[in-house]
Amino acid sequence: MAQDFERTITKDIDASLVDIRATSNSDDAIVGLRLANTTTSTINADVAITDNSGTVQAYLIKNAPIPSGSSLELIDGGAKIVLQSGDKLQAKSDATNSMDVVVSAVDTISE
Repeated sequence: MAQDFERTITKDIDASLVDIRATSNSDDAIVGLRLANTTTSTINADVAITDNSGTVQAYLIKNAPIPSGSSLELIDGGAKIVLQSGDKLQAKSDATNSMDVVVSAVDTISE
């Protein structure tokens, strides 16, 4: 079975949780997740799995410091995070328009 690799880029994230991977309609595997600080100061970042109502189910990371001009790779070394149907991946920063996020995923993994 062929795999459907996808990439999502979200720019200028600030202090409210925003979708970085929209609501899953199947079982998806997140295979890459990079947070980049685009400001001249250190920021603190959160990434969470939420349900359709926006309720946090689990944090992947909370209040993680990212120095100016740096990035944080949350999923590496072959690790994967599975999103089940209805899950969303969301992120926020503690500063306005301060973070870009790149998510790499495999859509609709076999059941």
